[in-house]
Amino acid sequence: MNSEMDAAAHISTPTSVTNTGPNQVNTINESHGNRNHNIDALRGLAILGILFMNIFFMNDSFYGYAPHLIQPKMDIFTEVVSNVFLEGRFLSLLSILFGAGLLVQFQRYESQSLPAYPLMKKRLLWLMLIGLMHGVFIWAGDILLTYGISAFLALNYINSDLEILKKRATQFVALSLILVALFSLTIEDDLYFRGSELHLEQLQEWSAGYLNTVILQLIQVGFMLIITPFTLIWFIGGLMMWGMALYRQGIFEHGLDRVTLLKCITWTIIFSVIDTLLGFSSNPVLKELSATTVIISAIPMAMIYIHLIVNLCKNSPHALSRLQDVGKLALSCYIIQSVIGVILFRYIIQYYAPELHLILNRIDYVFIAGIIIGLQLVFAPLYLRFFKQGPLEALWRNRVRHSQNKMTSQ
Repeated sequence: MNSEMDAAAHISTPTSVTNTGPNQVNTINESHGNRNHNIDALRGLAILGILFMNIFFMNDSFYGYAPHLIQPKMDIFTEVVSNVFLEGRFLSLLSILFGAGLLVQFQRYESQSLPAYPLMKKRLLWLMLIGLMHGVFIWAGDILLTYGISAFLALNYINSDLEILKKRATQFVALSLILVALFSLTIEDDLYFRGSELHLEQLQEWSAGYLNTVILQLIQVGFMLIITPFTLIWFIGGLMMWGMALYRQGIFEHGLDRVTLLKCITWTIIFSVIDTLLGFSSNPVLKELSATTVIISAIPMAMIYIHLIVNLCKNSPHALSRLQDVGKLALSCYIIQSVIGVILFRYIIQYYAPELHLILNRIDYVFIAGIIIGLQLVFAPLYLRFFKQGPLEALWRNRVRHSQNKMTSQ
């Protein structure tokens, strides 16, 4: 994840502006040059922000947070805020950034006269292996495996004309919305609420020992591999392609124009309200349809985040520097979040304060996520004082470099 995105964190100075041909629209030659600190900060925001959603699934990776039968007002307030600013927003942002990274790394290989497609596929296969290990042995909510699969779809359009790229990306996202809506309607409305028989059963299953947890996670990862080609691959792949298009247009250097920004704000508000109303509906069909509207509202909000960070950072290494440092260690920070969350909820709380599983509310989970995020904002700058890259980033790049040497020596 970080290596592909780290590749996107290099731009040349404005004097290196290339032409506006069919595959390049008023943007900068970004295969070489100075680091794009905007993208580092955006990646850091995405990695930290995604924890606000993942934290609810750190104990029960399948059902996640168990709501109260009658929701407390603070739970309702927290969910409404989440529907506007958090839910699905950072997954969308991360997908867009990943696509930008794919494009720049591909161009870098080509500029060095290296076999771009084979090398990119090697990179993605190693990422998928890391994701598989993460999902089975640490936490089943892994996104790396899904990102790797989706990137294979996006790679097919990496050299496409800009307008065709955007058209296909939009079509893929629209297709995913239809598929997700149809799939969500097939899910039975389980009686999963705080203290219910299903909730207590899940607590027992996920705390029955590490071997049992690995089996459950293996089943869940296998299930995701089955449904991903029919749902998430089109959504994430489409957003990666939009990331390529936005990168070509210089959005990560200049942000959005005023009209586009206002459109994003409007669509975010409209679909966040619809998502909230559907989510609190007593009708199970309408409630399940909120899974579709949250995807629609997430995309324009992700674009707003891009605009805000670009304008706050202004490609300065000193602005939002802690976010930038997390962005440079994105892969390691993402896995560390899972390790901390799993240890906390499945072992520390389970063995020393199991009653917390029935007491902690949404705001408590958000508070815990905030503490972990604060630790990473402190840890990342300290780590980078002594090391140039994260441990997992180094491992991934070493494996990719080994594959590259073998390929180029043949």
